[in-house]
Amino acid sequence: MGHAASQKPTVVLVHGAFADSSSWNRVVTLLERDGYPVVAVANPLRGVKSDGEYVAGIVKTVKTPVVLVGHSYGGSVISDAAAGVGNVKALVFVAAFAPEKGESAVDLSGKFPGSTLAPTLAEPVVLSDGEKDLYIDQSKFPDQFAADVPAAAARLMAVAQRPITDAALGEPAPEAAWKVIPSWFIYGDADKNIPPKTLQWMADRAKSRKTVAVAGASHVVMISHPGEVAKLIEEAAAAN
Repeated sequence: MGHAASQKPTVVLVHGAFADSSSWNRVVTLLERDGYPVVAVANPLRGVKSDGEYVAGIVKTVKTPVVLVGHSYGGSVISDAAAGVGNVKALVFVAAFAPEKGESAVDLSGKFPGSTLAPTLAEPVVLSDGEKDLYIDQSKFPDQFAADVPAAAARLMAVAQRPITDAALGEPAPEAAWKVIPSWFIYGDADKNIPPKTLQWMADRAKSRKTVAVAGASHVVMISHPGEVAKLIEEAAAAN
């Protein structure tokens, strides 16, 4: 059993903006139960290229094939990171951006109407270098980001959210690994951050091996529907 388990690919999970690696906790529990080694990366949320390099550095330390999974902005990061390493066998986009070279998160979220993120942002925090850190207003966070998560949990997420720089959301993607690595997509059809129409369009463009739209799910589909997300990750891990 130990030998068979060691043959499973490692799942590397990359969270998005306004979140942290604990957003994967329920998915991690399911993957580990099924014998998958898992790493949930602390995504710096500073810029697509620099975050991609950071994630690539972690992936390079993994001695097995890797299934690289990104949520939201983390999709842009994995699409860059996977281009520079040789052991990524599959990409899974969870309510995530899959940008073409030169596209930014801002470009894609505005491609179709429906994103209500911009008016929910709090006053930006100005950093020493003039960059701005963005947060979602805590009072607006549960409805905007996690409408199908229990209120108490969504409130904790709002308080503990990690900021992203405005530059990261506007940065053109340096690479598009989904063009050469097989991809799988899952998203909620009630996503308020990235319009569901955009998510489906990106999946179609990437020739997604399988696309799952979860009825009524919010932007944090991996928290509200961990079973569906873990199942798709495992399908990607098992695919040839």
